[in-house]
Amino acid sequence: MTNPLAQPITLPCGVTISNRLGKSAMTEGLADKFDRPTERHNTLYKTWSNGGTGLQITGNVMVDRRYLERAGNVVLEDDKDLPLFEAWAKAGTSAGNQLWVQLSHPGRQCPKIVNKQPLSPSDIHLDLLGNFGKPKAMTEDNIQDVIQRFTRSAALVKKAGFTGLQIHCAHGYLFSQFLSPKINRRTDQWGGSLENRARIIRQTIQSVRNEVGASFPIAVKLNSADFQKGGFSLEDCVTVAGWLGEDGIDLLEISGGTYEQLSLMGVEPTEVRESTRKREAYFIEYAERIKTAAKIPLMITGGFRSRSVMEKAIANKEVDIIGLARPLCTQPDCSAQLIKGVIDKLDDYEQSLVLGKGFWGNNSSLNIIKAINNFGQVGFYYWQIIRLSEGLNPEPKLKVFRSFQRHIRNDFKLNMKRKFA
Repeated sequence: MTNPLAQPITLPCGVTISNRLGKSAMTEGLADKFDRPTERHNTLYKTWSNGGTGLQITGNVMVDRRYLERAGNVVLEDDKDLPLFEAWAKAGTSAGNQLWVQLSHPGRQCPKIVNKQPLSPSDIHLDLLGNFGKPKAMTEDNIQDVIQRFTRSAALVKKAGFTGLQIHCAHGYLFSQFLSPKINRRTDQWGGSLENRARIIRQTIQSVRNEVGASFPIAVKLNSADFQKGGFSLEDCVTVAGWLGEDGIDLLEISGGTYEQLSLMGVEPTEVRESTRKREAYFIEYAERIKTAAKIPLMITGGFRSRSVMEKAIANKEVDIIGLARPLCTQPDCSAQLIKGVIDKLDDYEQSLVLGKGFWGNNSSLNIIKAINNFGQVGFYYWQIIRLSEGLNPEPKLKVFRSFQRHIRNDFKLNMKRKFA
């Protein structure tokens, strides 16, 4: 019997993905001081390509140089450095897999060291560790400019030889901010009702589709919910998913959370049921409703670790593609091993990446302890990406405090290099 994970899948646009395993986007932080892709991107994505994943999605590539998620982001807003992107596309598809670019705009989630006054639907400040400036409420011209930037970048993605693209509408970035009634307080056509709050996404998809054509894959990454009172809800997600299906996207990826609610960092939302925890995938609880509404292939990312759980999810048609992220940092060839049945379970370092138990754990009463644990976990995986990009093996024995130190030091270096470029 064929392993369900090895089955190909054909998207509405006609493109076929060779198996049911997808690399979800992870920010790499590997761009040079001019926000360009480097040889390290090529090495990293060639490694993952050879690892057997049918679909790779890059870390967020920004559409506007003025607004980044962090220093080290790649920016694609014109064709002057297109040969560098062509090299990246070639390396990342060397094993015959798909490589899609995730296009993104951070909105208010732009660090102050990059831009002291970022853009957002409304001027609602992201007050998190003093890292973000108070945003400017976007004007009509700002909104139209963003739509055109996504469209222009999409054309360049196709021209460079990438095989598809994903529009980032999750994790608290700009389009996610528009969807959230907690952040979007506008009273014009871009705010208020869910239809208005989703308008910028739908118009962007339409504009991008007109630019790249019917046969080029367009995906969207969407939160199942923000897991915040007054934020984007599951009911909202189901409705928006239905609209996205009508708008002709080819794949919907579901994740969840924002910077303020750290489900995207592996810290589970309180709303996740015990049955879901046992089934591993954080957001699969919502898959049936979303699939029914959208009527397009669905990718779920977050929490998958056991081969049997992945195979069952595909065989039962709960999900069409299994999204993997962190495991690929320590096991870059895990997709091939899962498909061949060589391994039954993926690495899961999150539980051990803490300073200690109780007071020293993720639920410490002291915020500095929680911050070190959370950012240390993030830093652990960033460090594995850096090692892979340099052609080195992962370093899974790295401890959380050392990871935290390296993360802070590396981000400081990236910021300084870019600031004084």
